[in-house]
Amino acid sequence: MEMKKVAIVTGGGSGLGYAIAQKFTENGITTIIAGRNVEKLNTAKEQLGELCIAMPCDVSDLKTVPAFVESVLQQFGQIDILVNNAGINQKKEFTEVTDEDFQNILTTNVTAVFALSREVVKHMLTKNAGCIINISSMAAQYGLPKVIAYTASKTAIDGMTRAMAVELSPKGIRVNAIAPGFIYSAMTEKALNSDPERKAKVFGRTPMGHMGQPDDIGNAALYLASDAAKYVTGVILPIDGGNSIGF
Repeated sequence: MEMKKVAIVTGGGSGLGYAIAQKFTENGITTIIAGRNVEKLNTAKEQLGELCIAMPCDVSDLKTVPAFVESVLQQFGQIDILVNNAGINQKKEFTEVTDEDFQNILTTNVTAVFALSREVVKHMLTKNAGCIINISSMAAQYGLPKVIAYTASKTAIDGMTRAMAVELSPKGIRVNAIAPGFIYSAMTEKALNSDPERKAKVFGRTPMGHMGQPDDIGNAALYLASDAAKYVTGVILPIDGGNSIGF
């Protein structure tokens, strides 16, 4: 009888985090979804069933992170998989981005990822086993206008993924990242439909010619978290229909 695995997915109440949590629970992984919006988390939990546990946590409130990890360990005794999916973005002209705007995005998208990973790794090291999945972005592959802080944060995630993998893999902890391309959501569709020029650009440089589905990201996370990927570490895996290599 294989031991049940326990995963934490931040920002698991909606979007890509929800899609990842769905794949995990469907495959017998006890999944703690963390996030700021309690209502969203509870709705997601109802849909995902008994293997899903909603635990409110604002990862950007750094001082609460150790206690959050401690409470997961007290309730479940183990953390096998961490998916650092929670992230924020903001579209603004370069010169209008304030220091505070920039710092807020770095705190949530970089520092909180580090702080949560650090606390989880302390536990993973006791077993010399574990898997961490970070969420990167096409913004780390090439320049996108009006998202300077987000771009800085996701480029940092790529570098951290490699640095973490090199330091932690000898100790049995694999660290990888997923770089989603244009993935279908009501919000993405609305944004693209309201900006035909951008829409043409997106699909023009995506060789597959269409958006991905949230479960494409869920499947990638499930693969990276599984024994099928036991020799895979330090990888930033684009799930993007070829967008990152498209012309």
